[in-house]
Amino acid sequence: MHALQPLLASFVPIWTLTAVGYLVSRTGLLGEQAEAVLGRFVFHVAMPAALFTMLAKAPLRTFANASMLAFAAGTLVASLLGWAGARWLFGRRPADQAISGMAAGYVNSANLGIPVAVQVLGDASFVGPVLLFQVLLVTPIILGALDAGTSADGSRAERLGRLVRLPLRNPIIMASALGVLCSATGLHLPGALGHSCDLLGGAGVPTALVTLGMSLHARPAAAGGSLRAEVGLAVVTKNLVQPLVAFAVGSLLLDLTPHQLLAVVICSALPTAQNVFIYARQYDLNTALPRNSVLWSTLLSMLTLSAIDWTLAPTTH
Repeated sequence: MHALQPLLASFVPIWTLTAVGYLVSRTGLLGEQAEAVLGRFVFHVAMPAALFTMLAKAPLRTFANASMLAFAAGTLVASLLGWAGARWLFGRRPADQAISGMAAGYVNSANLGIPVAVQVLGDASFVGPVLLFQVLLVTPIILGALDAGTSADGSRAERLGRLVRLPLRNPIIMASALGVLCSATGLHLPGALGHSCDLLGGAGVPTALVTLGMSLHARPAAAGGSLRAEVGLAVVTKNLVQPLVAFAVGSLLLDLTPHQLLAVVICSALPTAQNVFIYARQYDLNTALPRNSVLWSTLLSMLTLSAIDWTLAPTTH
């Protein structure tokens, strides 16, 4: 309980905003199209602004370090397991396979990773490289797979051309690229414009959580053993397999220090990010798996994160 109580404070805003979204949808306060409009706002406006401001201020040199190899290994294994299960166990189409892989391996590193890192590690310095890794490498791969999986029409050359133009058509990739460019060149937005971008980006996470909560009322979780098994696989992979792989690589292959190992495993054990739900909704895919994966992995992670903290940092208790 000593480890669980401070972590609980990090989760309260997530559950509160999700509950607000559910109540808004249940009362019909914003109308029937509110969920769709808010989802588009997050994907096309708020999230790109948040990613741009974060990357523009991030020193890219922190991206390459030994600890990130362990985190990347856990992400790769978990994502491949989620993708393989969706393809061969549950027979999902390619776009849904990409979402399943993301649900199993994409961590909530921003709004949850930062407060958890501060509580457990004493600072959030390791969260920066994790954010960079997910935004610069994982996200473009996932969005490319989603784009390819939802636009199968046309010749092979047309599909290839569509993929090449993806960075110009996708606001998330475009904003990330511009943020990296500003970081690499030292460019900064003028004060008032930069502050406006910060304010706009700050709306991304809360609006995404409210949208997630609205989906719980607008489209109740589908019944059936297949969905429960699929969600169970994603949650177990996310909360247990991913941190275990990161621990094995970090301790056995990379010989990380105890603090580095704790940071890697804690970040690997963070629950599924709500971005997975937003991407599935934007590409008009079934949102039951990502929605339930976010909710259940977040609930379970309060226990797994506390167990990791107690196990790998016993001297702090």
